[in-house]
Amino acid sequence: MTVQHIEMSGPALAQALIHPQSIALYGASDDPTKMGGRPVQFLQRSGYAGRIYPINPKREEVQGLKAWPSLSSLPEVPDHVFVLTPTDTVLDAVRACAAKGVKLVSVLASGFSESGPEGIEREAALRDLARETGIRILGPSSLGVVNPRTGLVLTANAAFAEPDLPVGKVFVASHSGSMIGALVSRGKARGVGFAGLVSVGSEVDLNVGEICMATLDDPGIEGYLLFLESLHHGDALQRFAREAAARGKPVIAYKLGRSEAAAEMATTHTGALAGEDDIADAFLKDLGIARVDMLESLLEAFPLAQRMPLPSAQAKPGRRVGVVTTTGGGAAMVVDQLCVRGVEVQRPSETTMARLKAAGIPGSAGRVLDLTLAGTRYEVMKQALSILLDAPEFDMVIAVVGSSARFQPELAVKPIMDSANHSKPLLAMLVPDAPLALAQLTQAGVPCFRTPEGCADVVAAVLARRAPGTPALSKRGKSTGNFISEAQAHAVLDTLNVPHAPVLTAALSGPVPALPFPYPVVAKLCSAQIPHKTEVGGVVLGVNSPEALSEAFSTLRTRLVERAPNVQCDEVLLQPMCRGLAEVLVGYRIDADAGPIVMLAAGGIWAEVVRDRSIRLAPVNTDTAWDMIHEVRALQTLSGLRGRPKGDLAALAQAISALSQLAVRPALQVLEAEVNPMLVMAEGEGVLAVDALMVRTST
Repeated sequence: MTVQHIEMSGPALAQALIHPQSIALYGASDDPTKMGGRPVQFLQRSGYAGRIYPINPKREEVQGLKAWPSLSSLPEVPDHVFVLTPTDTVLDAVRACAAKGVKLVSVLASGFSESGPEGIEREAALRDLARETGIRILGPSSLGVVNPRTGLVLTANAAFAEPDLPVGKVFVASHSGSMIGALVSRGKARGVGFAGLVSVGSEVDLNVGEICMATLDDPGIEGYLLFLESLHHGDALQRFAREAAARGKPVIAYKLGRSEAAAEMATTHTGALAGEDDIADAFLKDLGIARVDMLESLLEAFPLAQRMPLPSAQAKPGRRVGVVTTTGGGAAMVVDQLCVRGVEVQRPSETTMARLKAAGIPGSAGRVLDLTLAGTRYEVMKQALSILLDAPEFDMVIAVVGSSARFQPELAVKPIMDSANHSKPLLAMLVPDAPLALAQLTQAGVPCFRTPEGCADVVAAVLARRAPGTPALSKRGKSTGNFISEAQAHAVLDTLNVPHAPVLTAALSGPVPALPFPYPVVAKLCSAQIPHKTEVGGVVLGVNSPEALSEAFSTLRTRLVERAPNVQCDEVLLQPMCRGLAEVLVGYRIDADAGPIVMLAAGGIWAEVVRDRSIRLAPVNTDTAWDMIHEVRALQTLSGLRGRPKGDLAALAQAISALSQLAVRPALQVLEAEVNPMLVMAEGEGVLAVDALMVRTST
């Protein structure tokens, strides 16, 4: 009989992970300078109040604590076991933990899937052990877990030798173990504390999404910082992000992989154009996660993300930023960085300037309000901030502070802190190195920044978040599939109500049929085995009579024999020749990690050259489809720009949304779908798909 093991999850997992009452250190060393000795030293020095059981059969004591010869000799089942032994002993150690009834084990050792075939086998065996026994595994390659609130410093990371870990409200989950130490040291320098930090490692079992999901009920955690190397286990990350958004707990992420070294998925143009990092970017933003570009921004973004709720269909966040300063050069740097990231820096209105003048506030206003040295006086800056925050033309205000932030920090930042309870966000960027002023602002919960780049990065990342939409039903994962014929693809388009040019299929070896549409037409070979017809000369354009069509059939038969002699093709697909104002590519695919996505791109040869496209998680509604249209620069010419004819962009939005519904139509079994090109006709005339390519799940 097979025994069904129930995996620990949710609050029980969070308790064992970051609130354990007892810990066993499997392979603990008496030498605190060694990896296996650091957790013993750190736990004792940090004041951890739980029970610590060093496991070392060769010693009676480990760093002053009683040593135990084995797990089986312990007087209780520990909540959490940290395995500190070498790679080749890990499996036996985890088996011993499972036999003892341990529910959670962290594995320090590396040398698994990243180390070649033997390591891959070891990792598979470790994964199988977790599935068979129900034991939860953190790692391998996990440097451990830290909870500054309770003194839990269960880590081998040397950075935690530093005493007095800062306590805060954000929880960190990182694929990289070294990053939890780096964030703590950087955070301590900035006065930023943490509610917990977990080095996730290789995710053989527990992953970033599941770990964070388990902690959502912790009242001491108000937000999350993620350091991501991949989107593996994207389904768990998506579930967590949706739940965090529903609870109003901001999530900020720094993800590696922006370079073009990302993997290509070139079954269709959709795969080639939608690079791995582009999909990751859409995935994060569509789940309400603020993705920052700079490591320092990861520490700085939470206060602003907490002040600004996620947008909704009814209320999208305003992007108009007002800037007030005592140093014109510093403000110019902020303005420059904001504009590079597409954030609008708004000039004060005439009404606002009149209010400032009436209040006796000196200064000049161009793109920013420059108070000059007068702004270093409390009453001047305080009143200026009050007027700017009340001004309807601004959605947030940034105060750029000059040298006074370093030499008179109390005076420089006090008006900012005293104004920070306004309904609109107020941010501060300090031009000099002013650690005391930054610490005061951080303590007061005011979003504050050391650099103009960091300030703009955070503002842009927070504004780029999108409220999570309808979850897809189609499953992510590595699925295989086969192309279907273009005639079958058009039938799927009919099912989805995606408009396409009329089509007729005819026998390749048969007579020329009577056409239900006028000449000229295009004739194409129609076979699931010939997805890219132009590669075999399988398209004849501009056929303008029955005689020419008969000749086209003959040409296609000849080319089939010459260029694809082993391919079975019995049909020709016929369509009227159509023209529109513009061509676009609309694509859909199920990404192994992110799940279903939809992409809109400029059509024609420029699509791959300039990568002018927009990506979203599928499905999307028409409002989101409109946002995608606005992001494709080539389509701006269809908005009536400079007297040019308008395209039917409303029909395009409908078509994008309709194709994206494949994500909630799993019965259609479509892994990839691409309409390329889709013709955008004149306003009121709709859109037409004239070529369709689809991959269906293998059965």
